[in-house]
Parts: sequence; structure tokens; C-alpha cells
Amino acid sequence: MKQLLKTLTGATILASAFVTGASAQEYTFTFQSSDPSGNPNFILQQGWAESVSEATDGQVEIELLPVGSIVEHQETQDAIAAGILDGHITDTSYFAGKDPAFGLIANPVGAWANPQQMFDFMENGGGKELMNELVEPYGLHFIGATTPGQEAFVSAVPLDGVDDLQGVKLRAPEGLVQQVFAAAGAAPVNLPGSEVYTSLDKGVIEAADYSVFSTNQAQGLHDIAPHPVYPGFHSLPLVEISMNKELWDSLPEDLQATLEQTVKDFAQHQVSVLAEADAEAVAEAEAGGEITIHNWSDEERARFRQIAMGEWEKVAAESENAQKVYDVLTTYLEEEGLI
Repeated sequence: MKQLLKTLTGATILASAFVTGASAQEYTFTFQSSDPSGNPNFILQQGWAESVSEATDGQVEIELLPVGSIVEHQETQDAIAAGILDGHITDTSYFAGKDPAFGLIANPVGAWANPQQMFDFMENGGGKELMNELVEPYGLHFIGATTPGQEAFVSAVPLDGVDDLQGVKLRAPEGLVQQVFAAAGAAPVNLPGSEVYTSLDKGVIEAADYSVFSTNQAQGLHDIAPHPVYPGFHSLPLVEISMNKELWDSLPEDLQATLEQTVKDFAQHQVSVLAEADAEAVAEAEAGGEITIHNWSDEERARFRQIAMGEWEKVAAESENAQKVYDVLTTYLEEEGLI
């Protein structure tokens, strides 16, 4: 049995990958999520970790930790490469500061009308290959993609179209999402998800790109921001499940294939569960009468998408990888009749 001892901020962490010929459990990995404990996404991700054990008859065990357990959300990529973590489940846009290509593939704002379009792009449109071209130089291997779905939009002020975004202080992740909102006339700021509620409550921001409707409602955001936009008009984030490349390469091919299948199954399950939860949350909000749901017209959604596409081109010019993502993405969208 092989064990690697690492020390981080005074804590001793045992390496999570080991092999035994006699034991049914051959590999144990530690992953960190970009979601907090108790968040619906994190609870579903824990279910995926359990499904890996079941699908591999206990040969692969994954311990999933909530955001910030070992490192900060934007540091997991480096931690995986260094062997501090074995893998992560995270929004790829958190690494846009390293290469704008991460931001473009993670959330080409306005590109996807539903999760199945994004999943097809990843599986059949070159997305999976692009992701590995992006992450492998950093010591990672991309296993597969999931998403919470088409995000709603949290707002304390009425928003019925692009013109209403003018000057609105809103939280958005760094990279392309911020660029698009700025181009649309808003005033985006970079805040972690953990600060969205207090920032809205104190008036630091007026709106937030955060999560799907049901998650926003469960966390009480609509109590202080009673003008959500649903269905969302902007964001369908790519949430990657990736791990240390050397550890991935050490896995037998049958276990690699099983892990990939568990991610595909999990992605469909997550989308289905959260879509059902959204429908229930919307009905509850409408019945309560204290929340006004704003649904943008097709014309306003098209206006926002045109703004977003202009920003895609700008991001593409920022790096060779970003240009490659832009070319593959727009080729797919054109071939599928989506633009």
C-alpha cells in the first residue's frame, strides 16, 4: 500500500490513492466541491460520490468535501496538480484568470437554451476534447461535465429586459460573465457565493448571478430580492468533474469508463431533480404573492445574446486556447442551427 504524506496549513493529509491486490477497495480519492455543505448541488454531488462506490463494487471510493475545506474555490486546480487534492467538482470559470479559454468554455453566456444542448456539445461537438486540452497542461484530467441547469437571476429591482440592466450593481463571477453584463450596461462586482445574501441584504449589490430558482429560494434570496428573472436569460454553467491526471492514468480502463458513465448519469439526474424543484419553488412563490417573477420576452433574450456574442469574440482574441474554444463552439452552434 502506497501512502503519500502531505502537510497543508498545519494539517496532515493522507494521500488518497492507494492500491491493494487483496482488498475490494483499491482506490480512495479526496475531491473538493465549489459548493457549500447543505447546498442542494452539494447534496446531489454527494450522491454521485456514493454512486461511484456502487458502480465500481467498492473499488473506487470518493470523499467529497465542501468548498473551502482544504483550499479556496479558485485554488483547487493548483491543489490537484500538487497532490493536495485528488479531484474537484467546480465551475470551470473560476480559472478564467489563468486562461480566458476557461471562462469561454465554462459559460458562453447566452449560448445554451437548455442543458441537453451543452451536454451534446461536450460529448459530440468537441467540448470534451477541448476541456482536456485546457486542463491537462495543469496536471488534471477532465472526466465529465454536469450543470445545475439554466440559472434564474436574483434581483431586488424589477428587470424586464436589457435596458433595465443599466447601472445595476450585480454579483457575477470573473471573466466572460462579468464582461457580458458590463457590455449590457450593468455594474458587475466579483463576490463569492457565500457573500451574496449579506451583500443583497445590505444593499451592496442589487442583483446576483447565483444559481437555479429553487436553490435561490431555499437560501432565502427571494425574501430580500423579490424580483427574480425566470427562466434565466444568461447562464448555464459548465461544472467540471476532473482529477489528477497521473491518478487517472493509473486507473484500469474499465474503471475509467465506469467513472465517465457515472458522471453522465449524475448530470442527467442533477438536471432532472433541480428542474422539478424549480417548478415546485416557482409555484410556491407565485402562490405566496410576495415575489414577482419576471420572464423576459424572446426579443429581449435575443438582444442579450447578441451582446454576449460580441464578447465571445473579444475573449477569443485574448489567447490561442480561447480562439480554439470560440472556433469549435461557434462551429457547433452553426451546425446545430442554434445561431
